[in-house]
Parts: sequence; C-alpha cells; structure tokens
Amino acid sequence: MKRQKRFEELEKRPVHEDGFVDEWPEEGFVAMDGPYDPKPSVKIENGEIVELDGKKKEDFDLIDSFIAKHSINKDTTEKVLAMDSQKIANMLCDPNVTRDKIIPITTGFTPAKAAEVIEQLNFVEMMMATQKMRPRKTPATQGHVTNIRDNPVLIAADAADAALRGFPEQETTTAVARYAPLNAISIMVGAQTGRPGVLTQCSVEEAEELSLGMRGFTAYAETISVYGTEQVFTDGDDTPWSKGFLASCYASRGLKMRFTSGSGSEVMMGYAEKKSMLYLEARCIFITKGCGVQGLQNGAVSCIGIPGAVPSGIREVLGENLLCMAMDIECASGNDQAFSHSDIRRTERLLGQFLAGTDYISSGYSSVPNYDNTFAGSNMDATDYDDYYAMQRDLKVNGGLIPVKEADIIKGRNKAAKALQAVFKSLDLPEITDEEVEAATYAFTSKDMPERNMVEDMKAAQDIMDRGVTGIDIIKGLYAGGFTDVAQAVLNLLQQRIAGDFLQTSAIFDKDWNVISAVNNTNDYNGPGTGYHIDDELWSKIIDIPMAINPSDA
Repeated sequence: MKRQKRFEELEKRPVHEDGFVDEWPEEGFVAMDGPYDPKPSVKIENGEIVELDGKKKEDFDLIDSFIAKHSINKDTTEKVLAMDSQKIANMLCDPNVTRDKIIPITTGFTPAKAAEVIEQLNFVEMMMATQKMRPRKTPATQGHVTNIRDNPVLIAADAADAALRGFPEQETTTAVARYAPLNAISIMVGAQTGRPGVLTQCSVEEAEELSLGMRGFTAYAETISVYGTEQVFTDGDDTPWSKGFLASCYASRGLKMRFTSGSGSEVMMGYAEKKSMLYLEARCIFITKGCGVQGLQNGAVSCIGIPGAVPSGIREVLGENLLCMAMDIECASGNDQAFSHSDIRRTERLLGQFLAGTDYISSGYSSVPNYDNTFAGSNMDATDYDDYYAMQRDLKVNGGLIPVKEADIIKGRNKAAKALQAVFKSLDLPEITDEEVEAATYAFTSKDMPERNMVEDMKAAQDIMDRGVTGIDIIKGLYAGGFTDVAQAVLNLLQQRIAGDFLQTSAIFDKDWNVISAVNNTNDYNGPGTGYHIDDELWSKIIDIPMAINPSDA
C-alpha cells in the first residue's frame, strides 16, 4: 500500500518505540474501574469487621484479614461507606475543605471505596487534591546515586554533588550485591560532605539492608515491598505481618523507613486476580497504613511500563499517589523508573507530581547519567538538570532542586572523594589514589574513572562486616583525616537515630538538623494565598539558572 508521508514520518518518532496494549481485565491490564473490581461494603459486629468489600469473614484472604484488623477506622467506616463517593471526591479537590477535615473520612475507607472515590477525579482534579493532601507542606525530591562499577569514590563525589543540588534523601544500590557496605559508607560520607542532614540508604536484600542500618551506615530504608494479592505475597515467603515486623525492627533502631508498592506488580507476576491496578494498589496502601509505617514509595515505581501501556494508566499512577496521601501516609511518588523513549511522555509522567507537589516528587531522580543508574534508569537524570531548573523557574514551582555553580560542585566533589579516601585509609581498605580523587571530581560517568581491583574491594566489603565496623569507626576515620566537619555531621546523624524525631511522617532535615515533617510543617492549603509558597530566599536561588543572561551585562 502506498503510504501517506506524514504517517511514515510519525512512525519514526520515539513514542513508537514505547509499548501500548489494549485493556485485558481478565489478566489485570486495566488501570481503574475494572469490571471485576468489588463494590464497597463493610459490616461490623461486636467491634470486628465481618464483611469487607463483598467478602464474608470466612472468605477473607490474608490481606483482607490484615486490613480488617489493622487498617480501617472502625469508628467511622460504616458512616463513610454510606457517603456518596462523588461527594467525597468533590471534597478532595475543593480548596475550601481543608485536609484535616478529610482525613477522618478517608481513613474510614475500605480499599474498594478508596478506588471508587479516586475514579471520580480527572487528572487536573487529582492534582488539585494532591496539592492539599500531601502530609508535609514543603515539597522535596529524592535522588539516585549509583554507578555500574560500584566505584566508591565516584559514589561519594556524586552524593556530595546531589546534596549541593538540594536532594534531602539519597538512595544507592549495587551492581554486585557484595559491594553493599562500601556503597552505603560512600554515599553517607559523600552526602554529609555536600550538605549535613541528608538522609541516605542502600537498597539491597532486606536482611542485609537492616544490618547496614543497624551498623550506622544508613539512615533510612525504602525497598520493603508489599503487594495487593495473596499469591504474590506468599510467592516471596512474606505476609503483611512479616513486613510489619520488619518495619518495627527499623523503628526500634531509630531508622526511618518506607514500604514500596505500585501498580503493575501483580500483573507482572501473573496474579492480578482480574482486579484493576488501582484497586490492588489500594490494598497495598491499606497494608502500609495497618503496619504503622510512616511512608510509602508508590506510583508504579519499577513497574511503570505496565500502567504506562494501558489507557488512563498515567492518571491511575497519580491517583494511587493521591490515595496514599489521603490515608495520611508520607508519599514518595515514583517518577523514578525510565519508561518511555519520548521526552514528551516522560515529562507528562512527571508533571502531575511536579506541579502539585508531593513529599518526594521523585522517589529516585537519577542524580547521575542513566548510563550509571543501576536501578535501570530513571525518568529524569543528571542530563536533565538544566531543563528541570528551567521548569521550576518558568512555573514558579519548588521541584526540590536548586541551580548550582560549577566551582561549588567541583569543590564539593573533590572534598567528598578525599574524605572517603581518609576513611578507607583509616579502616585499612584498598587504597583510594589521588588519581581516583581527581577523576571523580570531574567525571561524567564511571567510564571516566580508573579501574579498581573489584575482587579486593569485595573482599574488603565482607571484611567490614566481619570486623564489626560501625558508623563510629567512620567518624573516627574522618576525624583522623582532618575532615572534622564531616565527622561531626555523621555523628549528628547517628545522634538523631537516638532522638528519633525524624521517624515522624514525611520527615527530612535541613542543613542545621532541624526536622521538617508533617508534624511541624503540616500542609494547611486552603485555596489561593494559603499553604506552601516559595520564600524570597529560595526563589532567588531557583531563578539563578546558569543559562540566564543579566541584561545589564549584555
């Protein structure tokens, strides 16, 4: 067939490299309002929920049982379920109805009622509601700091770089699992060099992740996964109760932690039980609430390709973020996994959370080029910084980042690499050479770094664990190396673990170690002129982008 030339050209566009599928409800390929989703219902007898969303108690699976016992406000749920869902949806996006008036209603939802309410909202209405419903007034974002060689010197330099750009939380992981102790130490030292008060974590297998935290190498955790169907849970030898126990282990040692969920995981694992992605994610959010965890990383996360492929999928992702906030839980709202070849679509994916503001707009903006992102790449990476700065400036939005001067970045990266060099020397780890410090200071990716002996590094990582090295030893190494300010910052971080104030919902630190959380920075949005506004000091930083020309100098 002779082709129409415009169609031929369109088919060359990057969006045609993306995956799109038609709805298939029987296998869970439906974003919202699935034909097999249960209808909301609840019945209480003698203080016990004996019917939940169309199921009798004797038919509950383990998720139903957990939610019925721990996740629903039994004092209000029958009244809430009798309310019209459209009316509740109107309340969510009505600026005249404050957050504190809505939370008693939303915490009385059942999962089916929660999904039914969210389904009433279009994308703009979800943004209006999100602006009001995030727990912490001040938005922020979280960064990924990784590289495919697990090069500790580069991790430290990149962590300092990310801290200077404004990330109050930073997450690393490993290309090779045995590197975890070195990566955890490197990101902590680098981040505290860049800006005291940054929280760091190392995402690895759950038992080791907890061990790293207890040794003082990390300050929070996030990759504690929960799922919306029983089969997916039990395939991983887990239950809601085991996840709750793990959460209590972190809290008992003063470690902040979030669960991770997100639409699409049950579809990917083949056990969606004919339910929509939003309904299954509602169950995950209710599990998180019932475990008493302060936050949740959701918004499809690493499964974003699945909701991103079906109709209304990106709308569903913002909807699940909103539902998390409506359940009064800290929300790290995704935007962390690369999912599209189209720059337009990946910007579309970001805008709902970026414009409305969430506790963490990205739960993993890649602060390194995606080439080095061992989380499989992020929706936004280090090559997007200037575009991101311009978007903040254009729209007067605090997206959590601030422009920086090249000289400041060079200085911070160099100092972080030298600080880690001192720690490695103190702990008798494989030498960090001056050549490596210099390379990390100016590197674009790990390709620019000298080769390290990876076998020796992995042996050293295991030796750290065998010797019982802790955060105190890191502090001693920094102090002995002359990095007294960084040593003090790491000491302050460990002291905050004892105080535990940052275990509050949506908690981050400023550079002076003041906790900013939903408790002392409550979102009080009530229409124009209220809620969060960028102050003059921050605005002067946001507008100072490197590309701007001073007309008087032209």
